[in-house]
Amino acid sequence: MAEASPAYRSVRRSRRIPVIPIVELALLPIFAVLPLVLEDYLTIFVTRVLILALLALSFDLVWGYAGIMSFGQAIFFGAAGYSIALLARDLGITSIFIVLPASLIIGLLVSLALGSFLLLGRCPPTTIFVALGTLTGSYAADRLARGWYYLGGQNGIPAIPSMTAGGYELVEGPVYYYLAFATLLLVYLLCRFLVRSQFGLALAGMREQEARIAFFGYRVQRLKAIVFSLAGAIAGLAGGLYAFHEGFVGPSMLGVVLSTQIVIYALFGGVGTLIGAVIGVIAIEIASFWLADNYQQVWPIILGLLLLLVILFRPTGLIGLLVSERERVGTFGRPPRTLLRAAQEDQHGAP
Repeated sequence: MAEASPAYRSVRRSRRIPVIPIVELALLPIFAVLPLVLEDYLTIFVTRVLILALLALSFDLVWGYAGIMSFGQAIFFGAAGYSIALLARDLGITSIFIVLPASLIIGLLVSLALGSFLLLGRCPPTTIFVALGTLTGSYAADRLARGWYYLGGQNGIPAIPSMTAGGYELVEGPVYYYLAFATLLLVYLLCRFLVRSQFGLALAGMREQEARIAFFGYRVQRLKAIVFSLAGAIAGLAGGLYAFHEGFVGPSMLGVVLSTQIVIYALFGGVGTLIGAVIGVIAIEIASFWLADNYQQVWPIILGLLLLLVILFRPTGLIGLLVSERERVGTFGRPPRTLLRAAQEDQHGAP
């Protein structure tokens, strides 16, 4: 029997059924029907999970696709949350058509300002510099909020009025759940389109070989600043949703703890896949909820050991159990027809 040529084997490998779309399509109907089968308190819990998944998605975009280690996603999350809380408290603005776009714009502007400072200097910044810069920014924002009386200091801003759509109040429960779910789905699809576009190809190349992409003429630091700002906008949108869902904003929304927690979500689920960040949030939050209910004294230790084991023995995260390295890194476009035709001719003409 004739042995297949290397080109033909390469084409056949590239035509394997992808796993990530299957996982995405499997999760979609599950979350679409959850409020119909869950009790009210669990619906509220899962709504919070969806909002945190939106925040984790923003981190996966900067680290998994652009190679920017950001320990400051909570800055944009908290800045948007505080801003719309002030709009609701001081100006009485609670309309969904104003507060959600405002939270997105605030996240975009804050991340653009921080990204310009960290990424657009004369010398290309190192990964450590950006990580420490965002970490310092998150700590400084936390301390500022705790010491500013107008923002409520340590107590934050409580009793935020409910978000409204016309004359209808969007309160926690199934209605707010579907709002968070629709927002996450829309942002996820936009991110999926972005990372599969020509821009996403440049990001993937930058992540794997930044020097080579710069040699080809791409302005690497500008690309990083763009994706950093887009991720900040997503984090800001999540902050707006979170503030109205909880009815409260506090300094912890800006701080280092939440920023680090988002990093752990993405690493646990698997960075560089988008769906991995969502899976990481779901897995950790459900595990925390169950362990805290059943092992109240030692649940943080159990959860920490579980996270450590997964990261040590499966560096690609939970998604790495299902997805190959080739699919996780990504392929762009279809193999050229000339290559496919030549491979098939080589296969059929082999002795």
